[in-house]
Formats: sequence, structure tokens, C-alpha cells
Amino acid sequence: MASETLKSEIERRSGVALWRQIADAIRAGISSGLGDDSGKLPPEMELAKQFGVNRHTVRSAISALVNDGILRAEQGRGTFIIEPNRLTYPISKRTRFSAGMAAQGTTGSTVLVSCDRVAAKHDVAEALGLPLDAPVFSARTVGMGDDIPVSRSTSWYDAARFPDFAKQYQSLGSVTKAFAACGLSDYVRHSTIIEAYHATVDDVRIMRLTPGAIVLVTHAINHDLEGRPIEYSKTRFSADRINLEIDMNEEGQR
Repeated sequence: MASETLKSEIERRSGVALWRQIADAIRAGISSGLGDDSGKLPPEMELAKQFGVNRHTVRSAISALVNDGILRAEQGRGTFIIEPNRLTYPISKRTRFSAGMAAQGTTGSTVLVSCDRVAAKHDVAEALGLPLDAPVFSARTVGMGDDIPVSRSTSWYDAARFPDFAKQYQSLGSVTKAFAACGLSDYVRHSTIIEAYHATVDDVRIMRLTPGAIVLVTHAINHDLEGRPIEYSKTRFSADRINLEIDMNEEGQR
């Protein structure tokens, strides 16, 4: 039993209900290997002892996770982790969202929320090789898989080099097509950094997640074929819905 993967410290004066803290800890523990080979959780009494609470508090936490579709309770057998039906998002030399979804028989689409001209902050300027406060377009999007939100992104583009990018993106609805309309026919992934965090309030609202859910965060830079950075993006994926697969030999289209 992998109960050692469970962070059992709770804050009794945090203002957050104990059952919610325990539910969040169990959710995080699942991502770290909590449960035996069959996906069965430790018994309620063992969890109650580990958290220093009574069984009713643990039962409330488990009930919340059952309602969220994270766990299932089987009478006489115990509580088991439900293995989610995740989509695979390929991170490749030419990473394109729609093609990655279509390859799995899933309809993928990107909803453009906004595209504004802003001044580049330090991380954006460094990623795009621009001076601090240089003009860039900041595009916020939501990635959908079969009409279910699976990711949300903010991406930045050099407004001086691609002055019509925002107009083309809003008109064509595709980064690849917008670049092509601006004279850039091809580009490739230069680097990707992957991190994991608990969902923020905006993650919960936009991707319809439950509090305490885990999100995978990528920081990606794309280059043109001459090696110049043309796009920097930060994307937050629902870990319950998406697996990230790195294959730098694969190609696709967004």
C-alpha cells in the first residue's frame, strides 16, 4: 500500500474545512502513486489515524471525491481509484493541437478568448529575444477536446515582426494559418519545460475542474526554420484529462 505518498499534514486553523484538505491530499496522493496495484485506497481507519481525525471526516472527503468521479466505493471491498480516460497530447517537433487530437479520433479546437497588444515583461522578452517592454501580441486561448476544456494558454508573438498577426489570428482562428498569412510558412518546437501545480481559481472556472485538481504546465518556445524565436506560450493542462507525450520525431498541425 503506497500510503507513504500521502501528505497527511492538515492545517486546523486555515479556514479550509478538514474534509476538503484531506480530499485535496488524497487527490494529490493519487497522482503520486497512492493505492495498491488494484487502485484500492488504505482503509478509512488507517487514513483517519494518519490525518489525526475521525472516520466521519475521512468519509466526507472520500464522498466528495466519489461525487467528483475520482474514486468509487464498493460495498464490502473498499474504495478504489477510477482510472481517467485521458487524451494524449503529443509534444513534437511540430506540435499542433488540432492534429494531435484528431489522431486519437477526438475533435480538437482552440477557442481564442482575446488577443491584445501589450509590453513584453521580462520572461516574455527573454524567451522571444526582445528588449524589455517591446510590443508583443498576447493571445489567451482555451483548448477543447470533444467540447470539453482540456487546457488554457497564454501565448506571445513579436508585434514588430508580425504586425498583422492579431488580425489574422482573429480572422483565421489558427496560429499556423495566421503565421502563413504573415509570411511564415513553417516553424518548429525549440524547447518545452513541464511543471505540475494545483489548479488555480481560474483553472477551476475555465476548465471546469474541482478544487485541488492537478494541472500540468508547459513553458514552450517555437522557432522559425532559421532559429529565431517566434512564439512563447504557457499552457495549463488538466492532468485528469491529458497525458503529455514527448516525441521530437513526430509532426502535426495546429
